[in-house]
Amino acid sequence: MANLEHLKLLQQGPVGWIKWRNRHHTIEPDLSEANLEGANLRGANLKHVNLKGAQLESANLITANLTKANLSLAYLSLACMIDANLIEASLVSAHLMQAELSYADLSHANLIGADLRGAKLMNVNLSHANLIGTDFREANLKGAMLNEANLRRSNLSDASLIHAHLNRANLTDANLHEAELIGAYLYQADLEKANLSQAHLGGAYLFGANLGTADLEGTDLRWANITGANLQAANLKGARLEGAHLNKANLTGAVLDDFTLEGASLQGTILPDGTIHR
Repeated sequence: MANLEHLKLLQQGPVGWIKWRNRHHTIEPDLSEANLEGANLRGANLKHVNLKGAQLESANLITANLTKANLSLAYLSLACMIDANLIEASLVSAHLMQAELSYADLSHANLIGADLRGAKLMNVNLSHANLIGTDFREANLKGAMLNEANLRRSNLSDASLIHAHLNRANLTDANLHEAELIGAYLYQADLEKANLSQAHLGGAYLFGANLGTADLEGTDLRWANITGANLQAANLKGARLEGAHLNKANLTGAVLDDFTLEGASLQGTILPDGTIHR
């Protein structure tokens, strides 16, 4: 439960809250389970604050400082967190449906099991974030930074990841069914066993990516750069690869239609039967 003194200070307005925090640097305020639904906390200093299980639906947290704050199990549906600082924040199993997080910094944050369905995350920074099992269905992650993020078993079906940066991200067993990844950067990303069926990866950069046993049935990979990628035992049935660069890629045991590779660049590619294309 929230410390009633801390809650009262916050509710009295930003001036008193700022003064109190400046005078008490070592105190980490406890606002756990507090009802702050619809509260105006724009620009508030909530660094290191305990907001576990707090009700923050529709709250205004634009440019708020939530560095290392505990927002696990918090209710943040429809909250506005544009340009907020959430570096190293804990958002384990947080409820963020349709929240607005564009341009927010969530680098190194922990969002295991968080619900971000329909959230707006344009140009958000989620680099190095822990996103295991996170639900991003129908979320807008256009231009997002997800470099080296852990997205294992995450659900990104129908999400928009156009021009997103997912270099060296862990996407093993992730669900990207019908996701929009046009022009996305997936350099050395790990997509082993990922579901990319019917996804749109036109012009994507998959140089050195691991797509072993991935489901790419009906996936649009036109003009994608898949040079040096591992596609062993991947399902490419019905995939579109016109103009794709598959030079030196490994297709050993991959499932292909008769004309799947028509128009693709295959110099040095290891074909499904183990032969090397010259």
